[in-house]
Amino acid sequence: MNSPSATGAPYDVHPQAGGSPRTPGGPLDRYFRITERGSTYAREIRGGIATFFTMAYILVLNPIILSAAEDKTGAQLDPAQLVTATALVAAVMTVIMGVGGNLPLALAAGLGLNAVVAFQLAPLMTWDDAMGLIVLEGLIICVLVLTGLREAVMHAIPQPLKQAISVGIGLFIAFIGFVDAGFVTRIPDAAKTTVPVQLGTGSLTGWPMLVFALGVVLTIVLLARKVKGAILISIVAMTVLAVILDKAADIKTWGLTTPSLPDSLVASPDFGLLGKFDVFGAFGQVSVVTVLLLVFTLILSDFFDTMGTVVGVTAEAGLLDERGQVPNLGRVLLIDGAAAVAGGAASASSATTYIESAAGVGEGARTGFANLFTGGLFALALFLTPVLTIVPLQAAAPALVAVGFLMMTQVKHIDWDRYDIAIPAFLTIAVMPFTYSITNGIGAGFLAYVIIKTALGKAREVHWLLWGVSALFLVYFAIDPIEQLLGVK
Repeated sequence: MNSPSATGAPYDVHPQAGGSPRTPGGPLDRYFRITERGSTYAREIRGGIATFFTMAYILVLNPIILSAAEDKTGAQLDPAQLVTATALVAAVMTVIMGVGGNLPLALAAGLGLNAVVAFQLAPLMTWDDAMGLIVLEGLIICVLVLTGLREAVMHAIPQPLKQAISVGIGLFIAFIGFVDAGFVTRIPDAAKTTVPVQLGTGSLTGWPMLVFALGVVLTIVLLARKVKGAILISIVAMTVLAVILDKAADIKTWGLTTPSLPDSLVASPDFGLLGKFDVFGAFGQVSVVTVLLLVFTLILSDFFDTMGTVVGVTAEAGLLDERGQVPNLGRVLLIDGAAAVAGGAASASSATTYIESAAGVGEGARTGFANLFTGGLFALALFLTPVLTIVPLQAAAPALVAVGFLMMTQVKHIDWDRYDIAIPAFLTIAVMPFTYSITNGIGAGFLAYVIIKTALGKAREVHWLLWGVSALFLVYFAIDPIEQLLGVK
């Protein structure tokens, strides 16, 4: 599973990976196993910073999504309070993951899940009730972890499908980079074309696009030359260029983040949304069946988005053991479940593990020590949001494209001559970017695996947990007709 990093060093040099462990340093080194995993303090720091800048957009995007919606009573959440809640949850849970899980996996409010909260839950109930459902979902996930079910499901997945998940996430994260930068855009339905996406606005125009294009070129050149800090160097350099261009040129919009120097360096945090949730309030607003279906959808999405991210990022870091298992998996999954609870309790929506953590891995991060810097920057963002959110998506997105390439290299480990593995792997890889969902890709792969094995008379080779999970995915994909049959729509 090991592949060269941007620094030219192997991702993992502990004995299971076939390398020779180096002598660890002090207590901090031994606790985080920095030397043992072939890393250094410098790589961990660079990785932690790179991860923050590739996911810092959530400080802008999460408040925009949640504050744009109204609940059943017409109430809206305050954007300033949402920035504080988003930064606080990300800071605390990212540090906890680093210290408790010792993996370079950062957490923040989950995209997709926040849209469900804003546009599916809130219109049916109050904001307190909607956030209460997020807390309930997180508690159920924690129970699944403590009973061993969540970890057992991950262990039941065949290794080739885990590799396909990593590859699919690689394509997905590269696609996110292209879309976030505006290099790829959706063609409006009014265009009456069967082509769903296009290059820019039909062509590449504007200074922001130049920043992205130069960022991609700089990143891939630095990676090819094995320059230390390639991804972080690119992010910083393109941010400086963007700030200069924003001053010198007449630029209509950069999208979510404008790279202009702030008038003030400090902004006071507003903790007014903390604790504003009601775990069981939704049951008094809508039917029990509706609540159960909503919670089921949240759990399934959160469960498998996290599974795909954890497997993909740790595989890219070369940290899977000889059986393809994630180290400290039980603790990692429990912390992720607790993050969902924390997100709901702070009214920031469900927090989850971020695939953008792969940017830190691309910089050499291999341990939870990197999280101390990612989480620390989120903590600083509570007070220094004007400074830390000047990085435009066009400067950060090239990192996602580069990381997508690094994760894509794992495709060579899949046996494409075995159709019972190759077809589910292909569907997993293809569905993720094409539907913009990790969960959908995993579900398509699982269902295809079970169906093909059964058709070939090899049903006994399928782990019983995969049968159960595939049945749940069948319900997940057929949720609309099921809701209609149950009369909840």
